Amino acid sequence: MAKSNIGKSNASIYSALAANLLIAITKFIAGGFTNSSSMISEGIHSVVDTTNQVLLLYGLKRSRKPPDSSRPFGYGKELYFWSFIVSILIFGFGGGVSIVQGISHIRHAQEPGKPTWNYIVLGLSVVFEGTSLLIANKEFNKARGNTGWWEAVIKSKDPSSFLVLFEDGAAVMGLTIVFVFMLIGHQYQLPWMDGVASVLVGCLLVVVSLILARESRSLLMGEGIAPKTQVLIRQLAEKDAAVIKVINVLSTYQSPEEVLLMLIVAFEPELETEDITLAIDRIRKAVKDQFPLVRFVIVQPQTYPLTDAAAGHSL
Repeated sequence: MAKSNIGKSNASIYSALAANLLIAITKFIAGGFTNSSSMISEGIHSVVDTTNQVLLLYGLKRSRKPPDSSRPFGYGKELYFWSFIVSILIFGFGGGVSIVQGISHIRHAQEPGKPTWNYIVLGLSVVFEGTSLLIANKEFNKARGNTGWWEAVIKSKDPSSFLVLFEDGAAVMGLTIVFVFMLIGHQYQLPWMDGVASVLVGCLLVVVSLILARESRSLLMGEGIAPKTQVLIRQLAEKDAAVIKVINVLSTYQSPEEVLLMLIVAFEPELETEDITLAIDRIRKAVKDQFPLVRFVIVQPQTYPLTDAAAGHSL
C-alpha cells in the first residue's frame, strides 16, 4: 500500500493544462489557414485534453473536502467520478468528432494550402507534448517502482497519474500520425490523406478512452486493498491476545489516500464487553500506525466458528 503522489500529479496537470491550451489555439489557427482537417482534429484533441485537465483539477479539489453529515467518509470518490467523465469525453467529443470530420474530408477532399505552418506547429507540439509525456512517465515509473508498467496502471488508485500519462501518449502518437499522413498527402498530391489521418487520430482516442473508462469505472465501483496487504493486516490483528481469528477483511478505496477497512474478528469467548472494546482499540491503532492510508477501521466482533445462519446473516 504505497503513498499517493497527488501533489506531483497536480503539478503535471497544471503544466499540461497551460501547454495544451496554447497548442490548441495554435493548431486551430494553422488548420484554418491551411484548410487541414487533421490539424483541426488535433486542435480538437488539445481542447479535449485541456477540458479534461480542468475536470481532473476540479475532481481533486472536490475530493479533498472534509467529511460532513451527508458524506461521513468524505468526498474522495469525487476524483473517481470526474476521471470517469474525462474518459467518456475523450471517447465522445475527441474521438467521435475527429472521426466524423475525417470521413467528411475524405468524401469531399480539398487541396490544402501551404503546409509550412502545419509542420511548424506539429514540430512545436511534439516538443511540448513529448516533454510532458517524459515528465509524466518519469513520475509514474517512480511511483510504480519494480511493478510492471501495465500492472501498475491496473493497481493504481490515483487515476490522475495514468490519465495524464495516457493523454500525453495519445497526443504524441496522434501528432506522429498527422505528420506522416500530411507529408504523404503533400508529397503525392493526395488531399484525402488528411482526412484519413483525422479518422486514425479519432480511432486512437476511442481506444484510449475505452482503456481509461475501464480503469476509472473499476475505481468508482470500489477497489479494495491488495491481497498481500490483506494478509499483513490479518496477521497484525491476530497477534492480539484477545483475537482467535480474523474471519474476513473487507476494504474499499475512498480516494487515493483513504481506505475504509472492516475487519470481522472472532474474539476469545470468555472476554467481557470492556475487554473486547479495549482489544478493538488496540487493533485499530496497530493497523493505522502500520498502514497510514487506512483512515477508517471498523471492527465487527463475530462468534467462531460460524454457523450457517450466522454466516448468512453476516453477508
